Amino acid sequence: MITTDRMAAVDANAAALGVPRKQLMESSANAVASEVRAAADPGATVTLVCGRGNNGGDAFAAARFLSAYDVTVSLLGRPESVRTDIARENWAALEDAEIPTETVVDSSDLSLGDPDVVVDAMLGSGVTGALREPEQSAARSINASDATVVAVDVPSGIDADTGDPTGSLDATDGESLAVDADRVVTFHDSKPGLDELDAAVTVADIGIPAAAERFTGPGDLLGITRDPASHKGDNGEVLVVGGGPYTGAPSLAARSALRAGADLVRVACPETVAREVQGFSADLIVRDLPGDRIGPNHLDRVRDLAAGTDAVVLGPGLGDGDGTAAFVRSFLAAYDGRVVVDADALQVVPDIDTDADVICTPHQGELVDMGGETADDPDERGELVRTFAAEIGHTLLVKGAYDVITDGDELRLNRTGNPGMTVGGTGDVLAGAVGALAAQTDAFDAAAVGAYVTGTAGDLVAAERGYGLVATDVLDRLPEAMRDA
Repeated sequence: MITTDRMAAVDANAAALGVPRKQLMESSANAVASEVRAAADPGATVTLVCGRGNNGGDAFAAARFLSAYDVTVSLLGRPESVRTDIARENWAALEDAEIPTETVVDSSDLSLGDPDVVVDAMLGSGVTGALREPEQSAARSINASDATVVAVDVPSGIDADTGDPTGSLDATDGESLAVDADRVVTFHDSKPGLDELDAAVTVADIGIPAAAERFTGPGDLLGITRDPASHKGDNGEVLVVGGGPYTGAPSLAARSALRAGADLVRVACPETVAREVQGFSADLIVRDLPGDRIGPNHLDRVRDLAAGTDAVVLGPGLGDGDGTAAFVRSFLAAYDGRVVVDADALQVVPDIDTDADVICTPHQGELVDMGGETADDPDERGELVRTFAAEIGHTLLVKGAYDVITDGDELRLNRTGNPGMTVGGTGDVLAGAVGALAAQTDAFDAAAVGAYVTGTAGDLVAAERGYGLVATDVLDRLPEAMRDA
């Protein structure tokens, strides 16, 4: 099973792997044509009712595979309003091939006639809201027909994730205003809502490589958006808790969180290093704590600061003193928000009973110190990390040549990054980036996207400067990595 959001990400990842969307559309079209052939013998009349997006594009292309049938392609809208280049190309191919087409610009213009098969290619998965005209009238006409109805990907008007209608019932007749399909041909993997339908579902392999799901990619960024009408703070507030023995680490994490999209970042650090931390950037809001190390006496103050934030990054530059470990234990035991745990704070995590939504970012040595296991083979390491994540009940991002990201259930690998990123400080940059993303999305996705964009930023630097990069180079390229990935 795959959700519609994840399917969109996998589709984009496949394109990044060199499998163009046009090729996937051709494979999808072949699968649609195969379903039509299974529903009716050659010579049957087939009407393809098509929307203006890629769902319609699949059907435009499918018509070319149905030369043994009496085919008509009905486009709901004007040809110039077809939304994607590949769909427009396939519409033009129909005209050049002299395959019968018609355009429906008014709901009263649609006349199905009496076809043997109707292909519903109006709206694909991921579309929300009630059907509008002319799709609404088209759905009624399709449902009133005696034809066998083949839906492309998901019946129009049905939520592919739930199987429920996407809009409200018709006030006049109680109709759900969704296409009642006899057959559904969906792509790559089944969608959760299709099990709820009284329809035969075919899952077609259209050539998306397994790597598009296995590895992080640019598609994973599709869920990270910014509302054009948002205000300061709407895109995440992050608190970095660290410093004392070190000043650079909390600063790197905090500046990385800003570069990864957080609106406001505060740093809670000992007063002895507060001025140095502030000196790294005027963009940081520094809150000093009495003394030269963070310890149990700072718990109430840090809890108050954390209460007003969306995510906490705990550990950069914190050190490994006894008082520090006691603080980490007490904070996690009392905290119920989202927290990224890094560096010296990691070792206490497996022993803490916490309601916090925890993301741990160890390298492989730190993972072993936490009680986990590792291996050289990425797949074997992935399964070991998955098992350990399930045992401790937290999300893990284990750094390496192939990063492993898992919450004990889902698992993804990340292969962006390069040997130059073994330089000190890049782990702090990663923790800050994950913190910013954790303020906007769920823990697993934040860890996966954080690993991907941090590695991508490092690759951008290495391509320009070679392996003499430093951590500040990486954080400065984070916006580019998030924009261009």
